[in-house]
Amino acid sequence: MRNFHLNIADYHLGFEAAEPSTELMLAEKFTNFRDKGTTPGVTIRVHARTFRPQQQARRVFHAPYIIESADKKHKVNDEFWSVWQQGKETLIETILPLGLTGRKAWLKTGTGTNAWDLYVDGPGNRIDPLEYPLDGLLLYYLTVMTGDIFIHGSGVSMNNKGYFFTGASGKGKTTIARLWNEAGATVIHDDRLIIRNKKAGFVMYNTPVYNNESPRSSPVDSIFIIDHGTTNKLVPLQNSEALSLVMANCIQHLWDPSIIVSLTETLHQLTSQKSVYRLYFRPDKSVVPFILMNDSKRNHT
Repeated sequence: MRNFHLNIADYHLGFEAAEPSTELMLAEKFTNFRDKGTTPGVTIRVHARTFRPQQQARRVFHAPYIIESADKKHKVNDEFWSVWQQGKETLIETILPLGLTGRKAWLKTGTGTNAWDLYVDGPGNRIDPLEYPLDGLLLYYLTVMTGDIFIHGSGVSMNNKGYFFTGASGKGKTTIARLWNEAGATVIHDDRLIIRNKKAGFVMYNTPVYNNESPRSSPVDSIFIIDHGTTNKLVPLQNSEALSLVMANCIQHLWDPSIIVSLTETLHQLTSQKSVYRLYFRPDKSVVPFILMNDSKRNHT
């Protein structure tokens, strides 16, 4: 195909082949996020050719290639993806480790522009413009551009209330999503979410990770920093402690002071407006009525 549109977290994205010989592909996990008839907020022009940065471009951040399994991390390579600054443009350079051997990509964004360019170098002209890790990198820099939050966590909705759970790896985000799902809640996501400050308030959105996903969203009413416990216990958090504990689980490339300022301002608004707790929980169904009862008491005081 020559072009397609997506709606992810209420970002309207257009992808179009820049050369007649280029054919675009789309992975199955994005199928239900296809968007028709909407003018894209950002258009990504896809080029099947080599890109070379200007001589004055400088690398400001880089990440090694690390594989995580069974709570263990293994470094495959020192070089995975890098961020470069070229004048007012941000360049993201990455290898594409899960596709055709030898492919490399450059994503070029610019301050104040809604037209980005993606260059994919390597064998063939059939391009998946959201091949790993391009999908996460593109979404992250959309949140940077719009002052939103990209974060590891689980979000659920029940009785028209949205509950957001975040914590370090292994603290129970997937477990707690499963327990709420078994109790009849709608699981927005159990891995990574985007939180946006919309006119009606803060809203959390799922991002495409699994093949059977469809777009889901919910207002955010309460936030929980989770950990395992022998009993269910809530500890209210406020001010800088609440902000810093939520920020610790955000996806963030802190090479630019303006990114830090923007994220901190959004998190300050979020944690000032919403109830934030430490949650120590038993990994069983008792945690759901425990939180709902606390929510009911809070609303009646």
